[in-house]
Amino acid sequence: MTENTQQQPASVPELPTQYAPAEVEGKLYERWVERGYFTADAKSEKPPYTIVIPPPNVTGSLHLGHAFQHTLMDALTRRKRMQGYEALWLPGMDHAGIATQNKVEQQLAEEGKSRHDLGREEFVERVWQWKEEYGGKILGQMRRLGDGVDWSRERFTMDEGLSKAVQTIFKRLYDDELIYRAERIINWCPRCLTAISDIEVEYQEDDGELVSIRYGEGDETLVVATTRAETMLGDTAVAVHPDDERYQHLVGKRIKLPLTDRTIPVVADTHVDPEFGTGAVKVTPAHDPNDFAIGQRHGLESMTIMDERGVITVHGPFQGLDRFEARSTVVGALRSQGRIVAEKRPYLHSVGHCSRCKTTIEPRLSMQWWVKVEPLAKAAGDAVRDGRVKIHPEDMSKRYFDWVDNMHDWCISRQLWWGHRIPVWYGPNGEVVCAGPDDEAPTGEGWTQDTDVLDTWFSSGLWPFSTLGWPEQTADLKKFYPTDVLLTGHDIIFFWVARMMMFGLYAMDGEVPFKTIALTGLVRDERGKKMSKSFGNVVDPLDWMDAYGSDAVRFTLARGANPGTDVPIGEDWVQASRNFANKIWNATRFALMNGATVEGPLPEPSEMSATDRWILSRLNATVAEVDAYYEDFQFAKLSDALYHFAWDEVFDWYVELSKTTFFGGGEPAKVSARVLGEVLDVTLRLLHPVVPFVTETLWTSLTGKESLVVADWPADSGFRDEAAEREIELVQRVVTEVRRFRSDQGLQPGQKVPARLDLAGTALAPHEPAIRQLLRLQPEGEGFHATASLPVAGATVALDLSGTIDVAAERKRLAKDLAAAEKERQQAHAKLGNEAFLAKAPDHVVAKIRTRLAKADEDIARIQNQLANLPQA
Repeated sequence: MTENTQQQPASVPELPTQYAPAEVEGKLYERWVERGYFTADAKSEKPPYTIVIPPPNVTGSLHLGHAFQHTLMDALTRRKRMQGYEALWLPGMDHAGIATQNKVEQQLAEEGKSRHDLGREEFVERVWQWKEEYGGKILGQMRRLGDGVDWSRERFTMDEGLSKAVQTIFKRLYDDELIYRAERIINWCPRCLTAISDIEVEYQEDDGELVSIRYGEGDETLVVATTRAETMLGDTAVAVHPDDERYQHLVGKRIKLPLTDRTIPVVADTHVDPEFGTGAVKVTPAHDPNDFAIGQRHGLESMTIMDERGVITVHGPFQGLDRFEARSTVVGALRSQGRIVAEKRPYLHSVGHCSRCKTTIEPRLSMQWWVKVEPLAKAAGDAVRDGRVKIHPEDMSKRYFDWVDNMHDWCISRQLWWGHRIPVWYGPNGEVVCAGPDDEAPTGEGWTQDTDVLDTWFSSGLWPFSTLGWPEQTADLKKFYPTDVLLTGHDIIFFWVARMMMFGLYAMDGEVPFKTIALTGLVRDERGKKMSKSFGNVVDPLDWMDAYGSDAVRFTLARGANPGTDVPIGEDWVQASRNFANKIWNATRFALMNGATVEGPLPEPSEMSATDRWILSRLNATVAEVDAYYEDFQFAKLSDALYHFAWDEVFDWYVELSKTTFFGGGEPAKVSARVLGEVLDVTLRLLHPVVPFVTETLWTSLTGKESLVVADWPADSGFRDEAAEREIELVQRVVTEVRRFRSDQGLQPGQKVPARLDLAGTALAPHEPAIRQLLRLQPEGEGFHATASLPVAGATVALDLSGTIDVAAERKRLAKDLAAAEKERQQAHAKLGNEAFLAKAPDHVVAKIRTRLAKADEDIARIQNQLANLPQA
């Protein structure tokens, strides 16, 4: 099957009777790291294979979503390393601007201080201290999971090299007029006190109120409806549709704005829907993006009426009120003047919230820095359309195109202190200078640097190439760029994937940042519900690792990983995966105790039994199947294929069928021992990328060699033996059918029964000892009386059940089952004989009833046979 090239030591360690993950995993992982197995060599002549880790936040800890994606990335990388690639899985963390700043500000608040008490420089130093003390917790947890990352190349989005990359690309974009500064409506968080991007806003249905307000006096009045009555203080117009005849006489006139001493114009704008509400809308350019656009078209004034904390600043009775307090106060004042025409409460409507602190977002006119995305987004779309980048699964491409084809300019400035400070300086006479990392920043009296920092996604958008040393033309960049696979959740296509595509193509002269985007679903609880602290269903994967081992958690996650589909997971499934690990352990112990070996070549097929040839044929088919699934990112299918091959075919059939051979000794036992050694060797190799710890322990014990991490990936030798597969299928049919019969008769699994096997002239004859062993069938002996006879697979199995069962009780039970099956058949017949039903019923419903009928016929035949085979009472 495969050539083992690693050196074999003189002695093979003996396996403990039980597998104890806690005693194995930590030591094994540190050994892998110390031996440099995960360290990639840029000078290697091997073909490269690169994955960069989606950088977790420095504030974070390992959650099931991380564990899920890390398991899949680790499996991909481990397999490629075994296939002979120079595999680099590059780790690192994101500085997580808002989240990290919030953490440190909370810490300061406990000391009775704010960041302003410290000042910018000291505060940033405090954040770095926090990062060193608390940050990176997740990196230690990654070791627990078994992440085979190259720790020598660990990066941080605020380290010196990545900071240089950020400054370099900002300067280039600025010089190419793709970065600019402008006053526009942005999403403002009054809690975080910063702008946030559209994709950092979460919308939810909130209860509010819709009030209709009469503007103007006498015949010159209009009614507008709003859920944000307080913003009327900043209205600078009312807009109507130019074709709305109801208001044409007012267009161009000015009307009185209630609660103020101002008049505002009535403008005509096609944005207004005359069919919605009254057909008239209030226009507040400084506090609504649509209103801002109307204001730009009509040259309207933009009045900012709130400060950064959402407090009213307009001089008058509402000054100093919080925006929500002002809302009810303004409505009360309007009501007292008789200007409230209608009120609808509660009124369910979609409201934006900060994704980090959940505070209601306030649209706010603000001077910010922007990326002009149109040419960058077009390039990102073209790279997928022309096939340079593949999105998997393919049906997820639509989401990607929906985003890149309709992307608005990106607000990249944040009003924070922690992050990459915008490299722009302002001079005393209005000068504006953008300085790159190699430029000398302006100094002297009157020169100041922009106080804002860049959006976190700006620096993480450079991740595939900045982590490899760009803008320097490093050996790593030359060897490992472009990366091969970006594996990430479908939920951050917009946040991160599109950003990396835009920046990668721009910075690397049209070369894509990755060849494949493999999108996963999200991990949910066992009922398919989103995991949330408020739901009480959040699981710490470390708890499961402590209880069941890291392999069990990894295998459970991989077995649920269908491309692009959410993954439900429950503790019962992790327990089942732990049982699988134990099964592998016990089967390998049995094999070693019975002389299983990898030494020497495999015997010739002519020297093997049909059972040996069958398992080798199935082994090669499994290798091919697993390879195909890996190439298609079908982790669930490859895990399931390995599970059923290992548990069902190797452990439950081959090992059991071979026990009589092993116990018999001689040359046949030696042949089977070598075959079993080969099968376990290859099976453990196939399993290793997903369950690395238990497989490493067992494989090194089996082979005496160094490590599975650097072993060869198994290849399909092409060996197939269809005749042997058909022969063992017959054996399986006999054993399965007789086991079912024994169960139907109420016999215990270990209960021995006298039996006569008529196998002469069939392919089953050589397998009689194994069949008897598996079915607990004794020789006939004296006084044998066949009370049941089962024809199966061209043979006959006769059993003497005298005295082994309560015949009367069994006959009564079977009669009840027969009546139920006959009723099911009668009902199915009646429906299929009803022409009116068949004319109306969908095809799939008719097909389902036909299946029920066939099942009922099968059950009746089986039960009648069981009744006929019962001993006479």
